Amino acid sequence: MASSYTAAGIELIADGDQSGTWGQTTNTNWQLLEEMVGGVVSIALTSTTYSLTTSDGASSNGRHAVIVFTGSPGGTCTVTVSPNDMQKVYFVKNSSDESVTITQGSGSNVTIAAGGTQIVYCDGAGSGAAVNTVSGSEVDTLKTTNFYLGGTQVTSTAAELNILDGVTANTAEINVLDGITATVTELNYTDGVTSAIQTQLDAKQATLTNISDSSSANGYGTRTVSTSDPSGGSDGDLWYKVSS
Repeated sequence: MASSYTAAGIELIADGDQSGTWGQTTNTNWQLLEEMVGGVVSIALTSTTYSLTTSDGASSNGRHAVIVFTGSPGGTCTVTVSPNDMQKVYFVKNSSDESVTITQGSGSNVTIAAGGTQIVYCDGAGSGAAVNTVSGSEVDTLKTTNFYLGGTQVTSTAAELNILDGVTANTAEINVLDGITATVTELNYTDGVTSAIQTQLDAKQATLTNISDSSSANGYGTRTVSTSDPSGGSDGDLWYKVSS
């Protein structure tokens, strides 16, 4: 009777079969089980599709526990797990420069962004097989995990963290803030400024009228400024006295 194989490709020796050679098959099976439990494989993606296959009785990429995707697929890469009746847990690290979508059948899929890491499981339901995440998305993980920066727990809400969405400043630009000692009140003085402050100050300066000095053409001496006319004018007028 011929041997059969499990969905994960482990050979099952039939009764009375492989007399004198079954030990070699058994050793191979143990090696394949090691792949399933702790095997790590790096796969360079070069196109937008890839078949993550587990072969019967032989080492194969799809049997490994940890999958590290690298490369430049040129767009989101759809990775199809085969066979579709194999139940499997994968630890996936996407080190490629594009998103990777893990699928096994017509059921749900899991998409991992470039640079992301996920734990996924394939339910092996055949043509309708689904791939689901065990770890949740990176955002969901932050919701349930104490997050620390510099040894201090971050207590910001999701809404507050979402303010960072769309920030395009680089490290050098953010580091410009390093060393600022202004208080919140002082920084708020700039609230509402819509153009360069120096330009606005220069424009205001240009509207001032120079005070002519009738007592000294060159303005020598000491000027005394008063809001009332010392000789009996109207209060509120600006007067000055020049002393040589």
